Amino acid sequence: MREAVIENPVINSAFTEPRRHFKFDDDGITSEIVEARRPSAYFIPVAQPKKRGAQLQLGTEWTDDRRRENDYINEVRAAVADWRRRDHPGITRTTRRLLEHWRRPGRDRRLFFCQLEAVETAIYLTECARQMGRTYLLNRLKEANDSANPGLDRLAFKMATGSGKTVVMAMLIAWQALNKIENPQDARFSDSFLIVAPGITIRDRLRVLLPNDGGNYYRALDVVPAELTERLNRARVVITNFHAFLLREKASAGRLTKRLLAGRGAGEASPFKETPDQMVRRVCREFGGKKNIVVLNDEAHHCYRGKPAEAEGEADAAALTG
Repeated sequence: MREAVIENPVINSAFTEPRRHFKFDDDGITSEIVEARRPSAYFIPVAQPKKRGAQLQLGTEWTDDRRRENDYINEVRAAVADWRRRDHPGITRTTRRLLEHWRRPGRDRRLFFCQLEAVETAIYLTECARQMGRTYLLNRLKEANDSANPGLDRLAFKMATGSGKTVVMAMLIAWQALNKIENPQDARFSDSFLIVAPGITIRDRLRVLLPNDGGNYYRALDVVPAELTERLNRARVVITNFHAFLLREKASAGRLTKRLLAGRGAGEASPFKETPDQMVRRVCREFGGKKNIVVLNDEAHHCYRGKPAEAEGEADAAALTG
Protein backbone atom coordinates (compact mmCIF):
# COMPACT_ATOMS: atom_id res chain seq x y z
CA MET A 1 0.00 0.00 0.00
CA ARG A 2 1.34 3.43 -0.95
CA GLU A 3 1.84 5.90 1.89
CA ALA A 4 0.66 9.42 1.09
CA VAL A 5 2.60 12.38 2.47
CA ILE A 6 0.25 15.18 3.48
CA GLU A 7 2.19 18.21 4.66
CA ASN A 8 -0.83 20.22 5.82
CA PRO A 9 -3.83 18.04 6.72
CA VAL A 10 -5.97 21.03 7.81
CA ILE A 11 -7.66 22.34 4.67
CA ASN A 12 -10.98 23.56 6.11
CA SER A 13 -12.04 26.02 8.79
CA ALA A 14 -13.69 24.56 11.91
CA PHE A 15 -16.24 27.38 11.78
CA THR A 16 -17.62 26.91 8.27
CA GLU A 17 -19.01 24.00 6.28
CA PRO A 18 -16.17 21.83 4.87
CA ARG A 19 -15.58 22.51 1.17
CA ARG A 20 -12.53 20.35 0.42
CA HIS A 21 -11.29 16.87 1.22
CA PHE A 22 -8.44 14.51 0.44
CA LYS A 23 -9.30 11.87 -2.13
CA PHE A 24 -9.22 8.14 -1.47
CA ASP A 25 -8.17 5.69 -4.17
CA ASP A 26 -7.56 1.93 -4.20
CA ASP A 27 -4.34 2.40 -2.24
CA GLY A 28 -5.86 4.57 0.48
CA ILE A 29 -5.82 8.29 1.16
CA THR A 30 -3.95 10.54 -1.25
CA SER A 31 -2.63 14.10 -1.14
CA GLU A 32 -5.00 15.06 -3.97
CA ILE A 33 -7.61 17.61 -2.87
CA VAL A 34 -11.19 17.41 -4.09
CA GLU A 35 -13.04 20.74 -4.10
CA ALA A 36 -16.20 19.48 -2.35
CA ARG A 37 -17.33 18.27 1.04
CA ARG A 38 -16.63 14.60 1.61
CA PRO A 39 -19.87 12.56 1.54
CA SER A 40 -20.64 10.54 4.65
CA ALA A 41 -19.39 6.99 4.00
CA TYR A 42 -17.85 3.96 5.64
CA PHE A 43 -15.51 1.17 4.61
CA ILE A 44 -16.41 -2.51 4.91
CA PRO A 45 -13.59 -4.52 6.50
CA VAL A 46 -12.87 -7.79 4.71
CA ALA A 47 -11.62 -10.78 6.68
CA GLN A 48 -8.28 -12.24 5.62
CA PRO A 49 -8.10 -16.02 5.15
CA LYS A 50 -7.89 -17.72 8.52
CA LYS A 51 -4.54 -19.30 9.21
CA ARG A 52 -4.10 -22.36 11.37
CA GLY A 53 -3.27 -21.36 14.93
CA ALA A 54 -3.85 -17.67 14.28
CA GLN A 55 -6.80 -15.43 15.03
CA LEU A 56 -8.97 -14.06 12.23
CA GLN A 57 -7.62 -10.73 11.05
CA LEU A 58 -9.43 -7.94 9.29
CA GLY A 59 -8.10 -6.40 6.12
CA THR A 60 -7.08 -2.76 6.21
CA GLU A 61 -7.32 -1.93 2.52
CA TRP A 62 -9.41 1.16 1.71
CA THR A 63 -10.42 0.18 -1.81
CA ASP A 64 -13.36 1.81 -3.54
CA ASP A 65 -15.26 -1.47 -3.81
CA ARG A 66 -15.39 -1.59 -0.01
CA ARG A 67 -16.63 1.98 0.35
CA ARG A 68 -20.33 2.51 1.00
CA GLU A 69 -21.95 5.92 1.21
CA ASN A 70 -24.45 6.64 3.97
CA ASP A 71 -27.24 7.62 1.59
CA TYR A 72 -29.70 8.59 4.31
CA ILE A 73 -27.17 10.76 6.17
CA ASN A 74 -26.18 12.52 2.97
CA GLU A 75 -29.81 13.17 2.07
CA VAL A 76 -30.56 14.66 5.50
CA ARG A 77 -27.37 16.71 5.33
CA ALA A 78 -28.40 18.14 1.94
CA ALA A 79 -31.92 18.94 3.17
CA VAL A 80 -30.56 20.74 6.25
CA ALA A 81 -28.06 22.68 4.11
CA ASP A 82 -30.84 23.85 1.77
CA TRP A 83 -33.00 24.84 4.75
CA ARG A 84 -30.04 26.74 6.25
CA ARG A 85 -29.48 28.67 2.99
CA ARG A 86 -33.12 29.78 3.11
CA ASP A 87 -32.62 31.19 6.64
CA HIS A 88 -34.32 28.35 8.56
CA PRO A 89 -38.01 28.79 7.60
CA GLY A 90 -40.78 27.06 9.58
CA ILE A 91 -39.31 27.27 13.09
CA THR A 92 -40.76 28.66 16.32
CA ARG A 93 -39.97 32.13 17.57
CA THR A 94 -37.91 30.67 20.43
CA THR A 95 -35.89 28.46 18.09
CA ARG A 96 -35.14 31.42 15.84
CA ARG A 97 -33.96 33.48 18.81
CA LEU A 98 -31.54 30.68 19.76
CA LEU A 99 -30.22 30.19 16.23
CA GLU A 100 -29.61 33.93 15.89
CA HIS A 101 -27.76 33.90 19.21
CA TRP A 102 -25.61 30.90 18.27
CA ARG A 103 -24.71 32.30 14.85
CA ARG A 104 -24.28 35.89 15.97
CA PRO A 105 -21.19 37.57 14.46
CA GLY A 106 -18.68 38.68 17.05
CA ARG A 107 -19.41 35.98 19.63
CA ASP A 108 -16.58 35.67 22.16
CA ARG A 109 -16.97 31.88 22.01
CA ARG A 110 -17.70 31.08 18.40
CA LEU A 111 -19.36 27.70 17.86
CA PHE A 112 -17.92 25.09 15.51
CA PHE A 113 -19.82 24.35 12.32
CA CYS A 114 -20.23 20.70 13.37
CA GLN A 115 -21.90 21.81 16.62
CA LEU A 116 -24.35 24.06 14.80
CA GLU A 117 -25.07 21.44 12.13
CA ALA A 118 -25.83 18.78 14.75
CA VAL A 119 -28.40 20.98 16.49
CA GLU A 120 -29.78 22.27 13.17
CA THR A 121 -30.39 18.66 12.14
CA ALA A 122 -32.37 17.94 15.30
CA ILE A 123 -34.37 21.15 14.80
CA TYR A 124 -35.06 20.41 11.14
CA LEU A 125 -36.27 16.86 11.77
CA THR A 126 -38.45 17.98 14.71
CA GLU A 127 -39.91 21.24 13.48
CA CYS A 128 -39.63 21.37 9.71
CA ALA A 129 -39.26 18.10 7.79
CA ARG A 130 -42.94 17.17 7.90
CA GLN A 131 -44.31 20.57 6.93
CA MET A 132 -41.78 20.84 4.10
CA GLY A 133 -42.85 17.60 2.47
CA ARG A 134 -39.90 15.52 3.73
CA THR A 135 -41.99 13.11 5.81
CA TYR A 136 -40.16 10.21 4.19
CA LEU A 137 -37.02 11.22 6.10
CA LEU A 138 -38.92 10.76 9.36
CA ASN A 139 -40.43 7.48 8.13
CA ARG A 140 -36.93 6.13 7.47
CA LEU A 141 -35.96 6.98 11.03
CA LYS A 142 -39.09 5.34 12.41
CA GLU A 143 -38.42 2.15 10.44
CA ALA A 144 -34.87 1.98 11.79
CA ASN A 145 -36.04 2.58 15.35
CA ASP A 146 -38.85 0.05 15.11
CA SER A 147 -36.40 -2.61 13.95
CA ALA A 148 -34.37 -2.18 17.14
CA ASN A 149 -36.65 -0.84 19.90
CA PRO A 150 -40.28 -0.40 18.79
CA GLY A 151 -41.92 2.67 20.26
CA LEU A 152 -38.64 4.35 21.25
CA ASP A 153 -37.69 7.31 19.07
CA ARG A 154 -33.94 7.82 18.91
CA LEU A 155 -31.47 10.07 17.12
CA ALA A 156 -27.69 9.70 17.16
CA PHE A 157 -25.12 12.41 16.53
CA LYS A 158 -21.68 11.13 15.57
CA MET A 159 -19.07 13.78 16.33
CA ALA A 160 -15.30 13.69 16.47
CA THR A 161 -13.44 13.66 19.78
CA GLY A 162 -12.79 17.23 20.88
CA SER A 163 -15.55 18.74 18.76
CA GLY A 164 -17.59 19.82 21.77
CA LYS A 165 -20.35 17.24 22.32
CA THR A 166 -21.18 18.56 25.80
CA VAL A 167 -21.87 22.00 24.35
CA VAL A 168 -24.18 20.37 21.80
CA MET A 169 -26.07 18.68 24.65
CA ALA A 170 -26.46 22.07 26.32
CA MET A 171 -27.78 23.54 23.06
CA LEU A 172 -30.27 20.69 22.64
CA ILE A 173 -31.51 21.08 26.23
CA ALA A 174 -31.91 24.83 25.81
CA TRP A 175 -33.79 24.44 22.51
CA GLN A 176 -36.17 21.81 23.85
CA ALA A 177 -36.75 23.31 27.30
CA LEU A 178 -37.23 26.94 26.26
CA ASN A 179 -39.72 25.93 23.56
CA LYS A 180 -41.66 23.79 26.05
CA ILE A 181 -41.70 26.55 28.65
CA GLU A 182 -42.90 29.02 26.00
CA ASN A 183 -45.64 26.66 24.80
CA PRO A 184 -46.40 23.86 27.33
CA GLN A 185 -48.96 22.27 24.98
CA ASP A 186 -46.47 21.62 22.19
CA ALA A 187 -45.78 17.87 22.36
CA ARG A 188 -42.69 18.19 20.15
CA PHE A 189 -40.74 19.60 23.09
CA SER A 190 -39.87 18.62 26.64
CA ASP A 191 -38.56 20.38 29.75
CA SER A 192 -37.37 17.17 31.46
CA PHE A 193 -34.00 15.58 30.67
CA LEU A 194 -32.25 12.44 31.87
CA ILE A 195 -28.55 12.52 31.02
CA VAL A 196 -26.80 9.14 31.09
CA ALA A 197 -23.01 8.97 31.42
CA PRO A 198 -20.78 5.89 31.03
CA GLY A 199 -19.16 6.35 34.45
CA ILE A 200 -19.00 8.39 37.65
CA THR A 201 -16.12 10.62 36.51
CA ILE A 202 -17.88 11.73 33.35
CA ARG A 203 -21.15 12.07 35.26
CA ASP A 204 -19.51 14.63 37.54
CA ARG A 205 -18.08 16.51 34.55
CA LEU A 206 -21.58 16.80 33.09
CA ARG A 207 -22.76 18.94 36.01
CA VAL A 208 -22.18 21.87 33.64
CA LEU A 209 -25.50 20.85 32.05
CA LEU A 210 -27.45 21.62 35.23
CA PRO A 211 -28.99 25.09 34.72
CA ASN A 212 -28.52 25.98 38.41
CA ASP A 213 -24.87 24.86 38.62
CA GLY A 214 -22.39 27.66 39.26
CA GLY A 215 -20.27 26.75 36.23
CA ASN A 216 -23.10 25.82 33.87
CA TYR A 217 -22.39 26.07 30.16
CA TYR A 218 -25.56 28.04 29.42
CA ARG A 219 -23.97 31.12 31.02
CA ALA A 220 -20.26 30.30 30.92
CA LEU A 221 -20.20 29.47 27.20
CA ASP A 222 -23.01 31.84 26.19
CA VAL A 223 -25.31 29.04 25.03
CA VAL A 224 -28.48 30.88 26.08
CA PRO A 225 -29.26 34.61 25.63
CA ALA A 226 -29.05 36.52 28.91
CA GLU A 227 -32.77 37.30 28.96
CA LEU A 228 -33.65 33.58 28.82
CA THR A 229 -31.23 32.11 31.37
CA GLU A 230 -33.56 32.51 34.35
CA ARG A 231 -36.39 30.87 32.45
CA LEU A 232 -34.17 27.85 31.76
CA ASN A 233 -33.98 27.18 35.52
CA ARG A 234 -37.51 25.80 35.25
CA ALA A 235 -36.22 22.82 33.29
CA ARG A 236 -35.61 19.59 35.19
CA VAL A 237 -32.26 17.96 34.44
CA VAL A 238 -31.12 14.72 36.11
CA ILE A 239 -27.64 13.26 35.56
CA THR A 240 -26.86 9.61 36.26
CA ASN A 241 -24.57 6.88 34.98
CA PHE A 242 -25.57 3.69 33.22
CA HIS A 243 -24.95 1.54 36.32
CA ALA A 244 -28.17 2.99 37.76
CA PHE A 245 -30.08 0.95 35.17
CA LEU A 246 -28.81 -2.39 36.46
CA LEU A 247 -31.52 -4.30 38.32
CA ARG A 248 -30.77 -4.14 42.03
CA GLU A 249 -31.39 -6.71 44.76
CA LYS A 250 -34.55 -6.06 46.76
CA ALA A 251 -33.59 -8.39 49.62
CA SER A 252 -30.31 -9.88 50.79
CA ALA A 253 -30.04 -13.65 50.73
CA GLY A 254 -27.41 -16.26 50.00
CA ARG A 255 -27.01 -17.69 46.52
CA LEU A 256 -28.33 -21.12 47.51
CA THR A 257 -31.31 -19.58 49.32
CA LYS A 258 -32.19 -17.59 46.24
CA ARG A 259 -32.07 -20.70 44.07
CA LEU A 260 -34.23 -22.71 46.46
CA LEU A 261 -36.82 -20.03 47.11
CA ALA A 262 -37.04 -18.54 43.65
CA GLY A 263 -38.72 -21.63 42.20
CA ARG A 264 -38.66 -20.08 38.79
CA GLY A 265 -38.38 -21.44 35.32
CA ALA A 266 -36.33 -20.13 32.47
CA GLY A 267 -37.16 -16.54 31.62
CA GLU A 268 -39.10 -15.79 34.82
CA ALA A 269 -38.18 -12.72 36.86
CA SER A 270 -36.36 -13.23 40.16
CA PRO A 271 -38.40 -12.20 43.23
CA PHE A 272 -35.17 -10.93 44.77
CA LYS A 273 -34.49 -8.38 42.03
CA GLU A 274 -36.22 -5.27 40.83
CA THR A 275 -38.46 -5.54 37.82
CA PRO A 276 -37.62 -3.22 34.89
CA ASP A 277 -40.62 -1.06 35.85
CA GLN A 278 -39.35 -0.73 39.42
CA MET A 279 -35.89 0.20 38.13
CA VAL A 280 -37.31 2.92 35.89
CA ARG A 281 -39.34 4.37 38.77
CA ARG A 282 -36.19 4.45 40.93
CA VAL A 283 -34.01 6.10 38.28
CA CYS A 284 -36.71 8.62 37.32
CA ARG A 285 -38.11 9.38 40.78
CA GLU A 286 -36.83 12.98 40.63
CA PHE A 287 -39.13 13.62 37.68
CA GLY A 288 -42.24 12.84 39.74
CA GLY A 289 -45.17 12.44 37.36
CA LYS A 290 -43.39 14.01 34.40
CA LYS A 291 -43.80 12.36 31.03
CA ASN A 292 -42.15 12.93 27.66
CA ILE A 293 -38.65 12.78 29.12
CA VAL A 294 -35.71 13.33 26.77
CA VAL A 295 -32.80 10.95 27.43
CA LEU A 296 -29.35 12.16 26.38
CA ASN A 297 -26.93 9.24 26.23
CA ASP A 298 -23.38 10.58 26.42
CA GLU A 299 -20.65 8.42 24.83
CA ALA A 300 -23.38 6.43 23.09
CA HIS A 301 -20.84 4.44 21.07
CA HIS A 302 -20.33 2.36 24.24
CA CYS A 303 -23.89 1.03 23.97
CA TYR A 304 -24.41 -2.57 22.94
CA ARG A 305 -27.46 -4.73 22.61
CA GLY A 306 -27.85 -7.27 25.40
CA LYS A 307 -28.58 -10.94 24.99
CA PRO A 308 -32.10 -11.82 23.85
CA ALA A 309 -34.39 -12.69 26.76
CA GLU A 310 -34.63 -16.33 25.64
CA ALA A 311 -30.85 -16.73 25.71
CA GLU A 312 -30.64 -15.24 29.19
CA GLY A 313 -33.36 -17.61 30.39
CA GLU A 314 -31.54 -20.60 28.97
CA ALA A 315 -28.31 -19.52 30.67
CA ASP A 316 -30.09 -19.15 34.03
CA ALA A 317 -31.73 -22.56 33.68
CA ALA A 318 -28.35 -24.13 32.88
CA ALA A 319 -26.83 -22.54 35.97
CA LEU A 320 -29.58 -23.94 38.19
CA THR A 321 -29.44 -27.45 36.82
CA GLY A 322 -25.70 -27.70 36.09
